[in-house]
Amino acid sequence: MDDKKKRAGERAAAFVQGGMVVGLGTGSTAYWAILKLGERVREGLSIRGIPTSERSKELAERLGIPLTTFAEVEKIDLTIDGADEIDPRFNLIKGGGGALFREKMAAVNSDKVVIVADDSKRVAELGKFRVPIEVVPFGWEATARRIREIGGQTSLRMAEEKPFRTDNGNWILDGDFGAIREPAELHRQLKLTTGVVETGLFPEAADIVVWATDTDVEVLARSRTE
Repeated sequence: MDDKKKRAGERAAAFVQGGMVVGLGTGSTAYWAILKLGERVREGLSIRGIPTSERSKELAERLGIPLTTFAEVEKIDLTIDGADEIDPRFNLIKGGGGALFREKMAAVNSDKVVIVADDSKRVAELGKFRVPIEVVPFGWEATARRIREIGGQTSLRMAEEKPFRTDNGNWILDGDFGAIREPAELHRQLKLTTGVVETGLFPEAADIVVWATDTDVEVLARSRTE
């Protein structure tokens, strides 16, 4: 499995060109893309990165990748990130690692989003993987009840017997909505729920998907006119 992730990550890193501002994703496949970018930087590639998590920031700093922030740049040229599920319309579920808000911030402010994954993340319909929902800790129980009214059964994500805390100081509810036929509409309903900061639903967020199979790496592009 790591070999697939490595091949996908390294192939995605090839999309990065000199002078770009690059969104540095989070997760086990994006990790390999960042490693490859670190290698290219040591070889002379000039880029600046915006990491989507403290883990990715620490990795980039260790590799010598120069970093920047939205205070210094208006947009990201290209973001490379992973996903937990990807459907045929390039809808995504992300946030299994807990970085969904920063990942969403990078994605919506990017000219192009490249998603890296092994072929196990390809699904006909989203929903088998539970939807991460970042929520404000205060009143999270009320937020969970409102999400239940929308049709989702949620559980509070835990880590070492304490609520998992995101890099933004929030908590995560993992929601089961069954098969998700309209990801954009479910995302909209959740975002209108008081207490919800962001959702792990990324409707039609990918421009390019880099799949790694047992024998090959497949690159698929989505037309912006779809």
